[in-house]
Amino acid sequence: MLFLLFPGLCRAEIVKTGAEVLSEQGFLPLQGKRFALITNQSAMVGKTHLLALMEQKGVTPALIFSPEHGLKGNAEDGVKLADDNAAPIPVKSLYGAGKKPRPDDLKGIDLIVFDIQDAGARFYTYISTMGLAMQAAAEAGIPFMVLDRPNPLGGDYVAGFVREKIPGSFTSLYPIPLAHGMTVGELAGMIKGEGMLPDLGKLELRVVRMQGWQREMRWQDTGLAWVATSPNLAAIESVLLYPGTGLLEGTGASEGRGSTRPFQIAGWPGVDAKALALRLNGEQLPGLRFDPLQFTPIRLPGISSAPKYRDRAVDGVSIEITDYRKVEPVQTGVALMAALQAALPEKSRPLFFRGGIDDMAGSPDLRKGLQAGETAAAIEARWTPGVKRFLEQRKPYLLY
Repeated sequence: MLFLLFPGLCRAEIVKTGAEVLSEQGFLPLQGKRFALITNQSAMVGKTHLLALMEQKGVTPALIFSPEHGLKGNAEDGVKLADDNAAPIPVKSLYGAGKKPRPDDLKGIDLIVFDIQDAGARFYTYISTMGLAMQAAAEAGIPFMVLDRPNPLGGDYVAGFVREKIPGSFTSLYPIPLAHGMTVGELAGMIKGEGMLPDLGKLELRVVRMQGWQREMRWQDTGLAWVATSPNLAAIESVLLYPGTGLLEGTGASEGRGSTRPFQIAGWPGVDAKALALRLNGEQLPGLRFDPLQFTPIRLPGISSAPKYRDRAVDGVSIEITDYRKVEPVQTGVALMAALQAALPEKSRPLFFRGGIDDMAGSPDLRKGLQAGETAAAIEARWTPGVKRFLEQRKPYLLY
């Protein structure tokens, strides 16, 4: 296709999101409904937010539910948020006292609509919010509608361990690989169809499909502008690396929070940055270059108030994307962890991993493999059988 062969050409109007498709229909399926909308700042159609489009067409939600980071997406990760019942449209937080719509909130509601841009990683919490809301809808006998949006990593890239010990945590809820290669609409169908959460069998699920999206597309191929989905995923470069460099949150290494390039830089105080970059470049990871770097994480209110190594010099690497289509973020994250761990003095290596790494990775095999000195390629071989099974399992739910 022309836009794939020649980046920069024919980039406008390539993909229409589910929200845009529904808007062009005048929101007819919502007319006369008393519906709840699960959304945040990422629900853009061009330069206009979905709520503004709805207002223009005379369609207004009775209630809004907001995920982690809030309706405006400006709350830091992990910050519990309160309801805003004084807003013109009441806003109920699904990242506060509870993470699932309450039965009382759904009284008189005819339909729940979900429109949030996802990042494509299992441990990003928006898909957990979606699943728990689907469960609430099923329990209340209310249909659930997903307005589909692209997976920024594309639909063909699938990597990482399939989550063990189901049901999992809110940050790792489903038995899927770390990078699953599905849109939220596809994933909703799979969550229901495979019974990944209880009591979804009777749920009436509707997906408003995108137009023009193809599985090989990464975000830059869609013609859509990236809107920060959370404070530390403001840049698409961070998003493309996040499923791998995000794993550093389960280690003592800095993942770049407290800087202007979170998830694009990484390091540990005192390591040899030049040797680290040399080793990583020797791995010949596709689409990437590693440059030595020293950086100092600082307090960034509303973005990262307490980053690792705050106000302390960190030695590490800058991860430069040279070809976004070739980047393999999970493999990159594993190679980065292996290199960082090896760069530490022997006495410091037992301090490398922190609590939560097994939950994020989906399996203790990542941590155990790295602790045993296995290569990134050997660890990838461990997750490959699970990925192959998942690729077969997901086939009935693919919409594109």
